[in-house]
Amino acid sequence: MADSKKKTKSILQLLLIIGILIFVNILATAFYGKIDLTEDKRFTLTPATKDLLANVDEVVFVKVLLDGEFPAGFKRLQTSIREVLDDFRSETGYVEYEFVNPGEGTVDEINARRQQLSEYGINPINLRLASSNEVSEQLIYPYAMLYYKNREYVVNLLENEIPGMPDEVVLNNSVALLEYKIANAIQKLRTNRKPAVLFTTGHGELEEIQTRDFETTLRQFYNTGRINLDSIVVINPEVNVLIVARPRIAFSEQQKFKIDQYIMNGGKVIWLVDRLNVHLDSLRRTANYVPMDYPLNLEDQLYKYGVRIQPNLVLDLQCSRIPMGIGKVGNAKQLDLFPWYYHIVATPKSDHPVAKNLDRINLMFPGSIDTIKTKTPIEKTILLESSQYSRMQFIPVRLNFEILKYKPDPTKFNKGPQPLAVMLEGVFPSLYENRVTEDMKSSLAQMNVQVRSKSVDTKMLVVSDGDIIKNPVDPSQDAIRPLGYNKYENYQFANKDFLVNAVEYMMDTNGVIEARSKEVKLRMLDTVKATKEKGFWQLINIGLPLLFLLVFGLLFNWRRKRKYAS
Repeated sequence: MADSKKKTKSILQLLLIIGILIFVNILATAFYGKIDLTEDKRFTLTPATKDLLANVDEVVFVKVLLDGEFPAGFKRLQTSIREVLDDFRSETGYVEYEFVNPGEGTVDEINARRQQLSEYGINPINLRLASSNEVSEQLIYPYAMLYYKNREYVVNLLENEIPGMPDEVVLNNSVALLEYKIANAIQKLRTNRKPAVLFTTGHGELEEIQTRDFETTLRQFYNTGRINLDSIVVINPEVNVLIVARPRIAFSEQQKFKIDQYIMNGGKVIWLVDRLNVHLDSLRRTANYVPMDYPLNLEDQLYKYGVRIQPNLVLDLQCSRIPMGIGKVGNAKQLDLFPWYYHIVATPKSDHPVAKNLDRINLMFPGSIDTIKTKTPIEKTILLESSQYSRMQFIPVRLNFEILKYKPDPTKFNKGPQPLAVMLEGVFPSLYENRVTEDMKSSLAQMNVQVRSKSVDTKMLVVSDGDIIKNPVDPSQDAIRPLGYNKYENYQFANKDFLVNAVEYMMDTNGVIEARSKEVKLRMLDTVKATKEKGFWQLINIGLPLLFLLVFGLLFNWRRKRKYAS
């Protein structure tokens, strides 16, 4: 009888344990949670992302085109996007996702699917897989498609390859940017009113066809257009970003006043300014070209805001190349590419969200930028700079192609990094403080325009190269090439990414772009040390568990014999 009660009690205890385990599993399925013990907090969402997700009021469906078997690097990307989406789901029940494999199905189904994806601008990458016996190829789509309230948005999950950078680092950068890319896409899908990004006209600025690629990229979520400062009394505060793109003609005081007061009321400006009148075609038309200073009348205004573009040219050994004739083969001219020190290739080193993890950026004949102490507190962040192998030429100076005939002397390129792009953030003093007459104030007051002597908190970007935003144009066919594409190098630089990031940073009132500064540290394996200590760690990993098991068995038998020996 006692044995029967003991047996029944044991069965009840077993059933209770099984019931508890089932209940815990149900709770674990219903509630997602984890503790982030990593040093870089890679599994913790930024506060801005959490606030964004808390305000989502309808399902955001994410289709990830990254299902299937991949090598370790892409497997990590696949796992990381799943973890990020699970983090999003832990903040709101309105995020749903699925992983699909575009390469599944019959040949006709796969081809039809690829055609459909290409219409969205989704093109595969060719992944080469090397094994001990053969090398195979696999087309993969590292993209995600987001759907929200009959809107859709495509996100490229994989960062562009950067020459000289290991594939592991590129994949690591891609993992670090996943939260920002998905959160930024959700933010754009939730925006009902398209913000306005306008270019100034009337000063010889770049034409629409010369900025078409940049504007086309923006137009999915922004309204773009032109504004002539002479045709308006004030710049509408609803203009979110004003771009001054490579002006050639001087600004009048009235025009400068309109821009100044636009800034004082919180307006954001991107200044893309060439200080000197020089470009490659100028040198090709004459044996010796002397660049002159553009009379833009902007020097005092930019100085007031905290920067000064010097009337000089920065030369850098880290540069792109141009073709030059080296002889003839028959009647055909023979060309070769030579480094052109005035076309700088700037590698972003800043941790600022606008520039972090970007590929190189190509600038044409930039000048150096000085930062100036201002009356009001302004944070000045250098986003782009030349390399340590730089030098400067101040006007007047004669430019020609003779410099290409000689091997560069590194000792002359010893001026160190020179700032080429600076982000200004804070409260700006007005250029027209104490300069506006009472009559003018009265006239403006009648039009409900208040003259301000300092701004609210705002931002502006100053770049000493107006061509940074210019896409290549084929005038014979009215066709363009992508912004940042260098036809001589046959390479796509990151000019467009840099400028799009700048626009998004300026308009990011919710702070989502903060996630772009997130850093996931890559702990690279020391292969030499691993090979050297291979035997020791194999012994630890295999022998130590067996030793613990042996010790546990001996102690268990010793305790059992001691307990039941009597």
